[in-house]
Amino acid sequence: MSRFRLTRAALLGASLSVLALAAPVLAQVPAASPAAAPITVPPLVYTHRELANGLDVYAMPDPTAGTVTVTLWYDVGGKDDPQGRSGFAHLFEHILSRKTVNLPYGQISTVVENIGGTRNASTSQDFTNYYETVPPQYLETILWTHAERMARPVVDQATFEAERSIVQEELRQRVLAPPYGRLGRFVIGDNAFDESIYRRAVIGSLDELDTATLEDARAFHEAYYRPATATMIVSGAFDPARLDAWVDQYFAGIDNPDRPVPRLERPVSPPRTAPRQIVAYAPNVPLPAVALMYPGPDAADPDNAALDVMQAILSRGESSRLYQALVYRSQLAVNASLGVNAMEEAGSITVTAVVAQGQDIAAVEAALDAELDRIRTEPVTAAELAEARTEILASDLRQRETASGRAFILGRALVAEHDPAAPDAHLRAVQAVTAADVQRVARKYLVDQARVSARYLDESQRPDGVAEDSWRNPAPMPVFLTVPPAIRTANALLPEDQRMAPPAPSEPRAMAQPVIAERVLANGLRVIVAKSTDLPIMNARLVIGGGAAADPAGSAGLAQLTAALSSQGAGGRSAPEQARLLEALGADIGGGAGADSTSLFVSTPVASAQQVGAVLADVVQRPAFAAEELQRTRTRAINGQRVAMRQPGPLAAAVLDRVAYGDAAYGVPGDGTVESLAGITREQIVDYHRRFWRPDNAALIVTGAMTAEEGFAFAERALGDWTRPAGPVPVIADRAGPVRPPRVVVVDMPGAGQAAVTAAVRAPLRASDDWYPLSVANAVMGSGQSGYLFQEVRAKRGLSYGAYSSLGARVDGGLLTASTQTKNESAAEVVDLVLAQMTRLSTEPVSDTAVTDRETFIAGGRSRALETTSGLGGVLAEAVQYGLPLSDIATYAERIRATTPASLAAAAARVDPAQAYVVVVGDAAQFIEALRAAHPDLVVIPAAEVDLNSPTLGLSSPGA
Repeated sequence: MSRFRLTRAALLGASLSVLALAAPVLAQVPAASPAAAPITVPPLVYTHRELANGLDVYAMPDPTAGTVTVTLWYDVGGKDDPQGRSGFAHLFEHILSRKTVNLPYGQISTVVENIGGTRNASTSQDFTNYYETVPPQYLETILWTHAERMARPVVDQATFEAERSIVQEELRQRVLAPPYGRLGRFVIGDNAFDESIYRRAVIGSLDELDTATLEDARAFHEAYYRPATATMIVSGAFDPARLDAWVDQYFAGIDNPDRPVPRLERPVSPPRTAPRQIVAYAPNVPLPAVALMYPGPDAADPDNAALDVMQAILSRGESSRLYQALVYRSQLAVNASLGVNAMEEAGSITVTAVVAQGQDIAAVEAALDAELDRIRTEPVTAAELAEARTEILASDLRQRETASGRAFILGRALVAEHDPAAPDAHLRAVQAVTAADVQRVARKYLVDQARVSARYLDESQRPDGVAEDSWRNPAPMPVFLTVPPAIRTANALLPEDQRMAPPAPSEPRAMAQPVIAERVLANGLRVIVAKSTDLPIMNARLVIGGGAAADPAGSAGLAQLTAALSSQGAGGRSAPEQARLLEALGADIGGGAGADSTSLFVSTPVASAQQVGAVLADVVQRPAFAAEELQRTRTRAINGQRVAMRQPGPLAAAVLDRVAYGDAAYGVPGDGTVESLAGITREQIVDYHRRFWRPDNAALIVTGAMTAEEGFAFAERALGDWTRPAGPVPVIADRAGPVRPPRVVVVDMPGAGQAAVTAAVRAPLRASDDWYPLSVANAVMGSGQSGYLFQEVRAKRGLSYGAYSSLGARVDGGLLTASTQTKNESAAEVVDLVLAQMTRLSTEPVSDTAVTDRETFIAGGRSRALETTSGLGGVLAEAVQYGLPLSDIATYAERIRATTPASLAAAAARVDPAQAYVVVVGDAAQFIEALRAAHPDLVVIPAAEVDLNSPTLGLSSPGA
């Protein structure tokens, strides 16, 4: 579903906390402010101990949690990559996730998924972390897997080569395929720092990854991975005494290598005293972009509190200065933001903007300069200061909702600031920031003489003779360490009969189910309330029937535009006034139109709920739909479409819908097209709102800290006077249309950094009994890392960063879709692999054990979703949207677990590759002949000629 946003609940990048505060953290807001009610952020509570081998262990027990999260943070990151081996810490993150003496390749993920958990890992410049969230009875199992990786990893040639190939595909997918990927990862990364250990991209380069060897990997592991460089955080439902015993059992005996950890003597980077300007070019850049880079402080610097407030004032939410000046008033830019990146040893401040269609890049640069100069020379207002504090506190409150969120706050504080009390101290410091502090840090860090200014343009604009890498930083790159060779004996996978099995689970702990109450107001509004937390936050989600399926012919995007425009001024408030009010209250609002419904949500501290409810009432019942706001919102949506349609993945998804549904409602782009959005009138929006936005066509779902009666009272105050029209609710007929014949369509996008591959078949109604066994079948084929797709495309062949399938829910039947991205030259091979997995699913029996494992995986994902207020609201919204009983929340896992190999086989029979719709978007010259050999009837459309307004995509051939 598309989303519009009035505020962004950005994470506090530099801060994370741990220690209990002496008193609650309260937002100090002037009494006259609408945010006068205080926001209470509960402190993070933990215990700490250190083992004799140096392993730090932090415990954050929460008996109310339904899961337990284990995170292990290693003091090694991109800045530690050896000379000529950029990206090596990230590569090793992948390697260490795969194989140990007791666990064959990929089995760590299999173990986690089969117990209903989830796992992942990440690498930054300062750290590498590994984390799992599982049902509480499997804590010992997960501790054992971490000990396996720490003490007994297998780093062999097969694993090394597979993971290197996968990392290269990740680089293509995240950096080379998106229009602005190179700007963020390479151009800004190389120029934000000069003679600094932070110059190189964490993800590395294709060339340096190609030259890496297995010996490099073993040396790197021996140099940096050991108990003394690791910190473990366990958060959630567990017994602290049992945790201590298991940690001692599995970790206390792991020794450190005899050699010290290699340490690079940090180069002294001289201050930047002269500005520098660069221009970078890249393929498929639909709109120019601007970036301004300044040196910043490290994570422990006390200036970070004032910088965070400055960042909030300049670019957090729609009332922020950069948004108002560049996006809203002048419409010079699609977006504009300032980010503060404070790391362990240094930091940077980056200002970015994407230039709107038809606007002058120099005008955008001038507007940015004017706003940066204003914050240096003029004190911010008391209202701006209060709003920024509240936004920061509300954002931190949301992140602390779950045990895993609190664990990550703590972990980042430990690796960046080496102080577990830093996050709570940071919130206290934020409250103490003054207008003078903001002006002081603006003058200190936003120094034009130390600035690097970048323009980012499409490759077609690069003048002859200008090198591709002309944007590179001329400052000397530091010479990094070459780590000594490994001297320990390499581990090897044990024979199957000698391997240690993972520990058995402890006694299960039943997860508390939310208590759901329901009432229908006098005007027909259905109200559902589910208390889900004691944390003082709440979420209200309004689901309105209709959605994009109700868009009239030729007006694709009408429902989405109506939803977006509803928040741009209502109840007599202008759009800026409304944004300032909500942001001052610490509220977050968003939503959009899906295929079958429109969803509008507000998330707010409970202290602000009554005031936020009044705004919600205006947005729903009294939107202004002002002509000037329509033009602004339409322009932003059109620019968003220009960017999205230059990316292989989003374009493939849009084309797939047209191929599968043709001229039926589901085939029409829900977000609209450049042409359809341009033609939508205010009268159409008013009429759509009048016909579909009505209380008897809606449900309000309230989750969070409110009791049933408090939730019903909130609904009555906010929407009890919403008038129900006299006529019936409009009926939308035959949204999916008849089943269309299979097609293979190639969209040729020259210069694309990767090819997107999708294949889909029609799926049953969400309310159908067939949905549940097909969900399990989908999980067998492509959910998680144990699915056929992931194993065949990524794990065995390294052809993609990930390959998955999804079962899309729609009122009249969605699609079961397999999707992945790969290097262009592998596209034909990957299409064949995807279709082969569909054949395998529909023809090959699945064992009882595999069915049970996939059932557990699905049930675990649902349990994690129910842990958050927004997740619970989303699950309830799904029930409302698809006509399910609310009891489905309680019976969902039971119905999933009722799947048998026979019922799965019956459901999987509908996954027939001969009936699949296949779409490939990429640089066709690199794969078209191989693909045509296997699919001679395919059709090719140049990306510039794709017509999403047409059910045939602009093709004249039958069935297109």
